[in-house]
Amino acid sequence: MLKFIKHHMAGIDGIEIYPIISLLIFFVFFVVLFLWVITAKKQHIDHVSNLPFDTSTKNDNQTL
Repeated sequence: MLKFIKHHMAGIDGIEIYPIISLLIFFVFFVVLFLWVITAKKQHIDHVSNLPFDTSTKNDNQTL
């Protein structure tokens, strides 16, 4: 199956840049995500982690 795709892709001029671009987007996304996690404030992380347990907020979508 890959032979058929590779054969058709070989005829397209400039196609070799797309895997490089996708790798760069993937790498940059995870580097930025890692930096955000490292620099996130502890208070923000605690607040977000306690949101599922917070009963003070009203949820209008409850059907109970």
